[in-house]
Amino acid sequence: MLLEVRDLHVEFHTRDGIAKAVNGVNYSVDSGETLAVLGESGSGKSVTAQAVMGILDMPPGRITSGEILFQGQDLLKLKEEERRKVRGAKMAMIFQDALSSLNPVLSVGEQLGEMFVVHQGMSKKDARAQAVELMDRVRIPAAKERVGQYPHQFSGGMRQRIMIAMALALEPELIIADEPTTALDVTVQAQVMDLLAELQREYNMGLILITHDLGVVADVADNIAVMYAGRIVEKAPVHEIYKAPAHPYTRGLLDSIPRLDQKGQELYAIKGLPPNLLAIPPGCAFNPRCPMAQDVCRTDVPPLYEVTESPVPRSSACHFWKECLHG
Repeated sequence: MLLEVRDLHVEFHTRDGIAKAVNGVNYSVDSGETLAVLGESGSGKSVTAQAVMGILDMPPGRITSGEILFQGQDLLKLKEEERRKVRGAKMAMIFQDALSSLNPVLSVGEQLGEMFVVHQGMSKKDARAQAVELMDRVRIPAAKERVGQYPHQFSGGMRQRIMIAMALALEPELIIADEPTTALDVTVQAQVMDLLAELQREYNMGLILITHDLGVVADVADNIAVMYAGRIVEKAPVHEIYKAPAHPYTRGLLDSIPRLDQKGQELYAIKGLPPNLLAIPPGCAFNPRCPMAQDVCRTDVPPLYEVTESPVPRSSACHFWKECLHG
């Protein structure tokens, strides 16, 4: 297994109290596999990814327990210098806001080339040539002429391609893409996702795709982990999720996707708001918004039950997963 996250807990110490952002997350991804991590803002998707990458702000963040095994090695036990050698060279991250992630006063060629200078001791001239090659690889037109341009001179879609090129620079074995298509129009979204899928096949990389949009992952993901209030509430192969979700929250996310056969109808929205992480409701955290909630949901935290009616391994953190599955 390329990456295994085991029972990860992350909390943030604030003036108002302790925010429990990640509460016992378990997931894994292998080489050549795409895992989509879904959920609304505040569900813990990005915090988990930052913990994996070792870029979590500490303080105020703090990893209180758990393991992050990369190729069998627990990254949480490494010293920062050793962790830095893994970051970029063996695992890389594509951030959602390319404009704020790229340095506005350095050319894209300098920023791409820096990876080779720092990690491989390459000369600036050779690093610039590598930057041009990377830009060609992610299909940025006229790369040789544009390598000296600055981030603001590129469109949103092209900036995102530069971020992908930066992540690919050292040919890592794992890439984490955090909302890589946010703020892009639908056509450009599709192009970026197709590019990521193609590059993943070419390099046989593991890919963790963080998003809130089930529509984005339909054609690229192998497995899906749905997060809510810092916990994974459902895990399943992508086709099983779309065929029959086994958790009411997943069903709500699916029902929120606009459909061509419902033109003119009001778009469904999950009622209420995600919980305050300073005061997560007792029992199932989704119970105040759940149309299926009963008394047991308000008192007992549901474990990840094995969905025994599935022909493939899948799980759901719902006391009434059978009713949801057949709903």
